[in-house]
Amino acid sequence: MVFFLFTLVSFSQETSFDEEKHSYAPDYSTTESWSALPFNKDVADVLPKGETWVSDSLKEVDVFYVHPTIYQKGSLWNAGLDMKKINRKVDKYPVRLQASVFNASCRVYAPRYRQAVVGVFYDESVDGDKALNLAYQDVKRAFEYFLENHSNGRPFIIAGHSQGTHHTRRLLREMIDTTELKDRMVAAYIIGFTLVDTLYENLKICDSADETGCYVTWMSYKKDFVPDGVWHKKTQSINPLTWTTDTGNVIVEDYSSTVVFNPKRIRTRKMEVQIADIGGNVLWVDTKAPWFRFMKNLHIADYGLFYMDIRKNVKTRIDNYFSTNSD
Repeated sequence: MVFFLFTLVSFSQETSFDEEKHSYAPDYSTTESWSALPFNKDVADVLPKGETWVSDSLKEVDVFYVHPTIYQKGSLWNAGLDMKKINRKVDKYPVRLQASVFNASCRVYAPRYRQAVVGVFYDESVDGDKALNLAYQDVKRAFEYFLENHSNGRPFIIAGHSQGTHHTRRLLREMIDTTELKDRMVAAYIIGFTLVDTLYENLKICDSADETGCYVTWMSYKKDFVPDGVWHKKTQSINPLTWTTDTGNVIVEDYSSTVVFNPKRIRTRKMEVQIADIGGNVLWVDTKAPWFRFMKNLHIADYGLFYMDIRKNVKTRIDNYFSTNSD
């Protein structure tokens, strides 16, 4: 597993940021600039065992998904799209294990972008900000291309994780929150990064399983663990077992929703989840699922722990969106 954001304690990049040293900006008119596209056979098409593929032609909603950090270290501040090894890891891990959660109900669009090296989140210089902005500009252009060439006025979902959420939360603020696009947004699943309640003028955190035009977010930790640092300060969370912001403890004895390495294999284990206020509302999780049971920071499992519940919830929100927007 990769995308271990929030596990570093220090960071030092040997060179200063220089945009001219980075490879070409992605051309989103080419399939090579996308990890996943509808009507293409790709890793976002993987299905849980027992499910049957629904043709993309029958899906009425799109999802624009932005992957987390895979680029762990290198001489450049941002990974180029010509880094084939990075591209393969993006496909194998987050797109296969996260973006696929939406494929029962949505056409999946997952752009490649010049992601910033993971250490930018620990860098206090302007170089880190420049690297993140370069990555964001790619994401923004991908979304603009999606709107102009693929969306055709259809409803959409915005999704991301970790660095992907860092970019999508900005995308929501700049392009959706105060524009007519917010009426087309079924929901946003922007998970694994800080989200404070003052970030948006109109968009709010979801507080029911079928609410639309809102965002879903959480940051997962082992029960009773209080992380160092400021990542969790003033952040918000919902409980994906109830899809509310209620802080009550929820226990499911035979929880059958968790994915570790393969969406085709769903784990069934006892699951205990609650929202904990530790200076911000985070998700405390007690699970016996393999691999995750020994971790204190469950960042890499933000999607996997609740894979099938997310999958079902996406359909619930889509159904409600169409029932309330039938005119």
